[in-house]
Amino acid sequence: MDSMVEHGRAAASGEIDTLVQLVADDMRRVNEMILSRTGSDVQLIPEVAEHLIESGGKRLRPMLTLASAQMFDYRGDGHVRLAASVEFMHTATLLHDDVVDESDMRRGKIAARTVWGNEASVLVGDFLLGQAFKMMVEVGSLPALEVLADAAAVIAEGEVMQLVTAHDVATSEDAYLAVIRAKTAALFAAACEVGAIVADRGADERAALSDYGLNLGLAFQLVDDALDYSGVQADLGKRVGDDFRDGKITLPVLLAYGRGDEDERRFWRRCLAEQAADDGDLDTAIALMGRHGALDDTVARARAYGERAKHAAQGLPPGPHRLALVSVVDFCVGRTY
Repeated sequence: MDSMVEHGRAAASGEIDTLVQLVADDMRRVNEMILSRTGSDVQLIPEVAEHLIESGGKRLRPMLTLASAQMFDYRGDGHVRLAASVEFMHTATLLHDDVVDESDMRRGKIAARTVWGNEASVLVGDFLLGQAFKMMVEVGSLPALEVLADAAAVIAEGEVMQLVTAHDVATSEDAYLAVIRAKTAALFAAACEVGAIVADRGADERAALSDYGLNLGLAFQLVDDALDYSGVQADLGKRVGDDFRDGKITLPVLLAYGRGDEDERRFWRRCLAEQAADDGDLDTAIALMGRHGALDDTVARARAYGERAKHAAQGLPPGPHRLALVSVVDFCVGRTY
């Protein structure tokens, strides 16, 4: 393996370690709550939920909720329930996403819909959303409930926006950014803000955390867009090109399409709009992205949003938690090494 990849991965891992350590005790409680809340007499529910919950992921969103509450010396347990709620909301959207996108893989593993079918995936996602809102109510904070309920509505709007633009290679960059702002960044923003809410902080600190989370979420998604066409994906043991196989329109595609000649645009329309990709077309797609600097520019935009997140974090109390949030930005963008 290339030494630069090894160095970059080690650096990125170190940049999230501080956050992981700060929230470790509370995160154990979150994990216990997640497992207990997936229980049901309907056997299919825990089977599907646990398949996805145990399939990987760093659970970054709930860690952000915990850190945001700890930053203000919060001593209750409401942040644990809210963090679990955030993770359930995220898991539900993954189940729904895979059905809408007709994806066969999730995090390098077989998607739940492939094993149990679309109907079960949608309904178990609904069950998890119900459990998430039950935990929010148990916390007893109407402002926190409002923020997460708003995020749930925005995420659904993002799903519909994506459905409207699906396979449309002529989608504008602004339209695509609106989709990921709704689908991905909104939950990051809410996850951070509710930590401040449960700690009874004021509007300025809530706004700083929301702004931080929104920009972090945008950076996170743009890096994901680039990684799907990157050799780093293969080094991590994941399949390269799942977005391409699913016909997803992401920023690297839009940049390559917009900068290409008419022959190249026909290629993109055939592969993504008409869903008629052949063996070898993924290699062509990656080559075209390289020719037009699409991956580099996508990562550059992710870095720009990352800098906005760091700037927002400067409005928070100094200390280890603020440093951890700043380091998380570097972790998210550093995944591109």
